[in-house]
Amino acid sequence: MRRGETRGKERGPGLMAQLRDPPGGRDARIMLLALAVDRTGSGLWAASSVLYLTFVTHLSAQQIGVLLGVAGVAGIAGSPLAGRLAGRFPVRSLLIGCHLLRLVTLVLVLVCTGFDALLPVVAVTYLGDRAAKTLEMLFATRAAGERRAAYQALSRSAANAGYGVGAGIAAIGLAVGTTGAYRVLILGNALSFVVAAVLVWRTGEPSGSAVEVARPGGAAPAARGEGKGVVRGGGPWRDRGYLRFVLLDIPMNLDDSILAVGLPLWLVNRTSAPHALVPAFLVINTVLVVVLQLSVSKRAEGPHRAARAVLLYGVLMLACCGFLAVATRGGAWAAGAVLLAAALLVTLAELMRSVSSWELAVLLAPQDARAAYLGVAGMSQSIQKSAGPPLLTGVVMAAGPAGWLVLGAAVAGLAVVQSRACARRLGLGPARAGAALAAK
Repeated sequence: MRRGETRGKERGPGLMAQLRDPPGGRDARIMLLALAVDRTGSGLWAASSVLYLTFVTHLSAQQIGVLLGVAGVAGIAGSPLAGRLAGRFPVRSLLIGCHLLRLVTLVLVLVCTGFDALLPVVAVTYLGDRAAKTLEMLFATRAAGERRAAYQALSRSAANAGYGVGAGIAAIGLAVGTTGAYRVLILGNALSFVVAAVLVWRTGEPSGSAVEVARPGGAAPAARGEGKGVVRGGGPWRDRGYLRFVLLDIPMNLDDSILAVGLPLWLVNRTSAPHALVPAFLVINTVLVVVLQLSVSKRAEGPHRAARAVLLYGVLMLACCGFLAVATRGGAWAAGAVLLAAALLVTLAELMRSVSSWELAVLLAPQDARAAYLGVAGMSQSIQKSAGPPLLTGVVMAAGPAGWLVLGAAVAGLAVVQSRACARRLGLGPARAGAALAAK
């Protein structure tokens, strides 16, 4: 066999081939399409919501801040609520319900004009959004089985592609800038929920739902070594080891706030780099996630690789924060080049985190209560979305370059703690880890 053929087989099928035949078969393929449609609507909302609330409903900046802040807090409850319900009801039906719930609330956004009316409506929208993401994760865990890391990579690629399409469509509406154009964009997001719900309805309930229901005092055998070293403590809220993982996973999600908030504000307020570079950060992130997520996911499959990926995440975040700290020095083009490098590093960190965090959340959860556990694990991202931006703007950037260095060192240190804690819980001692590596 020629060398090129060998390399091709080692790399495996490409992105498009795996999207056509993903882990989980037909149902997984339909779910990936539903996810892409949903995220297209999310791109419309993300790009237009603040301007809609400003120019159509005439809310002040302070009111919008409170509205989105409360909505973010409400979203935190969506993950554990979805996990608890998924232990009792079919995931497919619950996900359809989340899509329809958000359809109703988006229509209400169009008819509500006052702050008091919009507050509960937007809060419920965000709660449904977080619940839907947790249910999508549960669906993948059951449908893709041991190949869930590959499915997660495909879902990330599909989601980012959809988000990019939505943002691009929104740019056209924002260029028009009329009240009617803003309303059309909101309706487009609502329409995405209808299409996504129909697509999910075409799937079948993934197998394994029976073993997901927690049985007090019961035991479910671990699948092919999964769950070894995992100790149940009467559910996720009484399992200190798992709660420690969720707590440490919050700073492991800070790459999201650094990309969306830290990089743009640092560029504008503390560097001489051209402001036109701000959109480039999102472009770099979107393109790299779509292109590289599948190959990067192979580095986080299984307990050993997932634990090591957490360490690599810490290293990448430390390097990213170091670049941000030195971006204040030099001229405009030098600062711009440094910030683009920081955007590249934080994107690579996100690629590692997005798969390893999910893989560990699944591996660390006892199989007979996995739905409830994953619901609690989903809170870390929601909490970070609420606490991350204030942390960066009020503490890190206020401290100047030193703030970034401290943040990078802290995240890297916590990554070491997280990796070691996960290895202990999974029973991955040094001897076993070395033997596993030697066998590869």
